[in-house]
Amino acid sequence: MSWRIGVDIGGTFIDFCAMETGTNRFETIKVLTTPNEPGKELLDGLSLLQERHGVAPEEVISFVHGTTVGINTIIQRKGSRLALITTAGFEDVIELARLRMPEMYSLFCARPEQLIPRDLIHGVRQRQLANGAVAEELDRAALADVIATIRSKDVDGVVISFLHAYRNPTHEAQAKALIAELAPELFVFTSSEVWPVIREYERSTTAILNGYVHPRVAGYLGALEAALASRGVPAGPMLTKSNGGLMNAQTGKRACVNMLLSGTASGVIGAAYLAEQAGIAHVLTLDIGGTSADLALIIDGKPQFGTGETVGDFPLFVPSVSVTSIGSGGGSIAWADAFGVLKVGPESAGSTPGPACYGRGGTRATVTDAMATCGFLGHTPIAYDQIGMRRDRAEAVIGELAGLLGLASQATAEAIIAVAVSEMFVEVNKLVARYGVDLREFTLMPFGGAGPMLGCFLARELGIPHVMVPQRPGVVSALGGLIADVKGDFIQTIFAPSAAESLPRLREALLRLKADGSSWIRDEQGFTGQVIETLSADMRYHGQSFEIEVPLSESWLAEGDIAAIDAAFHRQHLAIYDFNDEAGEVQIVNLRLVVSGTTERPGLAPVPEAASGTVAAERLIPVWLDGASQEVALYHRNALRHGHSFSGPAIVAQDDTTICIPAGFEAHVDGWLNLHLTLRTEA
Repeated sequence: MSWRIGVDIGGTFIDFCAMETGTNRFETIKVLTTPNEPGKELLDGLSLLQERHGVAPEEVISFVHGTTVGINTIIQRKGSRLALITTAGFEDVIELARLRMPEMYSLFCARPEQLIPRDLIHGVRQRQLANGAVAEELDRAALADVIATIRSKDVDGVVISFLHAYRNPTHEAQAKALIAELAPELFVFTSSEVWPVIREYERSTTAILNGYVHPRVAGYLGALEAALASRGVPAGPMLTKSNGGLMNAQTGKRACVNMLLSGTASGVIGAAYLAEQAGIAHVLTLDIGGTSADLALIIDGKPQFGTGETVGDFPLFVPSVSVTSIGSGGGSIAWADAFGVLKVGPESAGSTPGPACYGRGGTRATVTDAMATCGFLGHTPIAYDQIGMRRDRAEAVIGELAGLLGLASQATAEAIIAVAVSEMFVEVNKLVARYGVDLREFTLMPFGGAGPMLGCFLARELGIPHVMVPQRPGVVSALGGLIADVKGDFIQTIFAPSAAESLPRLREALLRLKADGSSWIRDEQGFTGQVIETLSADMRYHGQSFEIEVPLSESWLAEGDIAAIDAAFHRQHLAIYDFNDEAGEVQIVNLRLVVSGTTERPGLAPVPEAASGTVAAERLIPVWLDGASQEVALYHRNALRHGHSFSGPAIVAQDDTTICIPAGFEAHVDGWLNLHLTLRTEA
């Protein structure tokens, strides 16, 4: 037999999901991350898989890896020192941005500090027009002077972003070649090679993010390849991308910006697979790890995609799964501000030292410590026996914070949980407003190490009537990487009216996109299976500032059916905004092509019903819940069978997480061994 392995690295744990081909047997483990020794946790996990489950490295035929190294580099601002070269007169492009404040109604709101300081931004004379024509040639002498200045300022790399380079990349290519000649020690990225789209700010900031994380991502991926080779793993590593797809590590070393949201995206892909398996169409995903809580919507069985997602303080304009993230995880630190108000996060204890209850030297109260103090944790081994729970240490740090707040320890612990849930509540409402959905029609799917701990509390506050906890919630993101498709996005700006005279340009652009997509997936990724191509266009009414993405059929372009293209846009505009103008002039801004190579999904079948009726609890345990001490039933997930049911309040312990169920929820186990929790409604 051979094995396929999916891996997801978070702030506290690295999760492994291994599937044996032929039998579809799944094995999962979690290992604490080692931030001071990058890569060690990966080797530790491979050793543990072999020891416990017989997963021999030489039998691994596929290795898929999701990582947060890129996004953490941006959040912690530990990336490369960059210089930016722009068209003369446009040196302030990233500072001006779109003249929007992050929080327009806040008197204390401030713009984030840019990743490239103003003294490292230089303009050179050159000009290309919007149609791609050269109005002024690149001033090579001036550029040479700029390169000399940049070399004197101890920078690591250069980003080049010229006006209208999306239409004609010639000047950017010339500038890159001159830098390679005069300063070969500097790495260089051009905006036209990273993401060639109209709008200079979006194109520039995407290229900057790519360059900012490049050294750390490339170094990390090189170490990953070496580590796998040292263990005799024959499969080259594949990486999960922000768009929910995969690419190989060699591509990832240059196209770093495409993997900034890799871990969060693969979690949504895994959740969509599990929801489809269970027959659930609408899902709100809640992925809580040690550092953050990530929220996303699955509508009609499909994850939502978009551009402009925020990474740290900056917008990311490559296609990505739409995920909202906040610094509220299991390891988020609780603290009192100068006014004595309780706060939770965004600082996290991570894996080193971790929450105090992990017994690894943590001295500050975290959400996990609050759950332990309330009595929800510590009754069975956790994290596949990686951690021994120290409730006494959790109570000690919670007690210190309680003294500052003037509250009892258990009341403080419950308040920490309530604050963390309230922060998620606010973000969910923003997400709901963006998509205009009714949460009463949705199922909450909590996963990650801490998602099931807090999921029912959040569902209760939001009025979501149904919660589904997967069989292995702690490794859903790793599972998502295991089943993701090889996927690439390609784009070309058209900026033309939707009219017959634009058809030659549209057809030419489509041929170029198809050639680029085929070269990428066949030659660069080495994919030999069936490829699916999906065509769309960014369209708008003439005079609108922004566009919407509209699915198109290739036959419409081939047959010149402009009426079908316009009708598709009108329908999409109506669906999104409840308004359209069928007499309005329509513009096509960008043409997009997505190429996907399908990954074989595991052929699993539901287990037959083995039991029915109420299952007996393992024992009763005392907890502090809803402002009072009470005894609740404890169950172990391995003992729950298809058809079992029970009522809350209860705790379900398992190797990768703990499920906390308040009163009011009825539990039932389905054929896929998912745990369904239904909130009772008052008669």
